[in-house]
Amino acid sequence: MLIAEDESIIRMDLRETLQKAGHMVVGEASDGEEAVTLARSLRPDAVLLDIRMPGTSGLVAAEQISGERIAPCVILTAYHDRELVGKAARSGVFSFLVKPFQERELVAALELAVSRFGETRSLEEELEKAKGALETRKWIDRARGHLMDRYGVKEKEAFSLIRKRAMDTQKSIGEAAREILEHDEEKRS
Repeated sequence: MLIAEDESIIRMDLRETLQKAGHMVVGEASDGEEAVTLARSLRPDAVLLDIRMPGTSGLVAAEQISGERIAPCVILTAYHDRELVGKAARSGVFSFLVKPFQERELVAALELAVSRFGETRSLEEELEKAKGALETRKWIDRARGHLMDRYGVKEKEAFSLIRKRAMDTQKSIGEAAREILEHDEEKRS
């Protein structure tokens, strides 16, 4: 865990609370800018940020850390109006705690943030894989259509030609499809 709190006594209390609960504190910051720098270098499991700190606020730091997908952020604050909660949600914060808080609330918020962050990261990875598969599918479909039009072959035979090119060149079928299209475009130029 990374703690960002401008008041050293509260920071020390947070560190002790987290360590007592079995969490390792890998860094401490006294302002938001330092928190972002430490998060980038330490890659903590989670970042606990006071909302109001000198210089860069906890919300701005959370937005940067969340935007770079470094770690989930949990905001600590003595303020709890709806506008602030809305700003926290828009900055990518995974949880919001109002001071004073209980140890079990802090631990639960952090563990939930870490869990949700992992789920979010998994979903993003799945989405990227799906995008890659769709892009590959588009290349294959375009190459298949091209081969069918150019050589008058049936769909199955066109696909077999793409697959053969992939095996012969030891490339993926998507790369082979792309090469077929690019090669024929070069011939036409």
